[in-house]
Amino acid sequence: MIRKLVRQMLAAQILSALTVSLCLLIDNIMIGQFLGEKATAAYGLANPVLLTIGALGTMLSAGVQVACSRSLGMGSQEETNKGYSSAIGVAAAVSLVFMAIVLLFRSPLSLLMGAGKNAELYGNTQDYLAGFVIGAPASMGALILVPFLQMAGKSGLLIAAVLGMTAADVIFDLLSVLVFNGGMFGMGLASSLSYYTAMLIGGGYFFSKKCVFKFSRRLITKEKILELLKGGVPSLFAMAASVILIFVMNRLILFSKGGSKAVTAFTVITTLGNSSNCISTGMNGVSLTLAGILYNEEDRRGLHDLLAYLLRIAAVLGAVMGVLLFIFAPQLVSLFIKDTGPAQTMAVRGLRLFAPGLIFCCMTNALRGCYQACGRPLLTEIISLAEGAFLPILAGIVMFLIRGTNGLWLYFLGGEFLMSAILVAFVAAKTHQSPVRADNLLLLRPDFGVSENELLEMDIRNMDDVIAASVAAGQFCREHGQPVKTSNHVALCVEEMAGNTVRHGFQEGKNNALSIRVQHKNGRWVLRFRDDCSSFDPVSYVPSKNDIAAGMGIKLVMKMADEVRYTYSMNLNNLTVIFREQAGAK
Repeated sequence: MIRKLVRQMLAAQILSALTVSLCLLIDNIMIGQFLGEKATAAYGLANPVLLTIGALGTMLSAGVQVACSRSLGMGSQEETNKGYSSAIGVAAAVSLVFMAIVLLFRSPLSLLMGAGKNAELYGNTQDYLAGFVIGAPASMGALILVPFLQMAGKSGLLIAAVLGMTAADVIFDLLSVLVFNGGMFGMGLASSLSYYTAMLIGGGYFFSKKCVFKFSRRLITKEKILELLKGGVPSLFAMAASVILIFVMNRLILFSKGGSKAVTAFTVITTLGNSSNCISTGMNGVSLTLAGILYNEEDRRGLHDLLAYLLRIAAVLGAVMGVLLFIFAPQLVSLFIKDTGPAQTMAVRGLRLFAPGLIFCCMTNALRGCYQACGRPLLTEIISLAEGAFLPILAGIVMFLIRGTNGLWLYFLGGEFLMSAILVAFVAAKTHQSPVRADNLLLLRPDFGVSENELLEMDIRNMDDVIAASVAAGQFCREHGQPVKTSNHVALCVEEMAGNTVRHGFQEGKNNALSIRVQHKNGRWVLRFRDDCSSFDPVSYVPSKNDIAAGMGIKLVMKMADEVRYTYSMNLNNLTVIFREQAGAK
């Protein structure tokens, strides 16, 4: 089921990662085609400010994934709704404040970015900032709603929102340059309007009665806000590192022999690089969400299988994207820089040197998401800063000193290679075991989860599997010293809940799946049922008054169990049933 979940989520996560970079990519193409190299350079100088709102949104979005995957793993819908309400409240406040600050101080911000020595660069940078920042509430809102659409199983709606945003940005950009002569302000405003378009498409679900999340001002709490911010800090470090990297590299390039033409080339490389990095960002998002749920279920085997599968996919997708960038570098660069010359030549060379680093980047981001989900914020923050800023800057400076401007373009490949080498050495030193095994890479505590003899896992496909699972669950309890009463309760629970799912949830011709996990730890028997059928909440189930026998099995389980929790997320029913160990038992 883990592989199925990864495949379901990855495409939507990759597309959602484009919610910020896609508009920037389209704007850069339009600017290069219609407004020229100077305008492209101005766009590049404005990039650190543009990425800041993306950093804030990404931080909060990651905080949502960490906090809500924790509450979903615990089976608490109320905590999930607190996260939903608090995230919306914080996003609204932060984005409005950010918009006001940039509008008021766009002149000194343009000077700070290095646009002050050239009047055209200065004016274009100011204008683009003003137009783009108007969309800050929608840009941040789109990033916040992405994980909730994923958890609600609305990947199709998410894809529709991204496609709608893309189409809107192209249309508004063309109207700006061909009809209204809006210049750089028009380009920025087009992005803003496209973000609002995405919000209209994707946001409608959250106002419908079918929405699984409930917003309430009373659910906005200081504790939940702090939890969201704490959970998102590592992602903020990653985005902040990108801002630092672009700022430092822009300054370094301005002082090189390439000057503004090299800045234009670097802007094209980073724009295409950020768009291609949507794969690594998507890998990180899938890793963060699924690892968070598995970690809070203390599922060591599930985490191992997840990371091993993600690393394989990351290597393949990174290699494919790298090959495409390398082969089509001239064609891609020509979309941004029409005229053949030094800027185009440098951009093509730089993009081809950038491409191989995607393999290392995708794998590192898959691992970073697991570390963040598994309660290692400091390690995640160190990786984010090292990979996103310090190591590529170091690689760029060293290669610049050796090979001049041409050496600068090795900044990404050099930084990613160094990060991978450092991680392998760190894991080897920490575990004294093979650093390439997924179980060792996770760096889990020795007491994490339960030993194999305290765990029973079963996959159900039909009623024969249900009967076999019920017998196995009862036998498992008896082998661990439980009295007949508890063993029968656990066996009956498996038979009733799994049987209901197969009889009423499984659809003919559809490859439905149900996984059952029986775990014995800390004096409790924890049963987790997870299936991909239509949503059904047995905890809130009210049977028909005309059918006395309806729901008898569910009622019986609810009466026997000490605690029952249900959540619906990512198109999966998640039911947790807990029995306390009987007195006098082992």
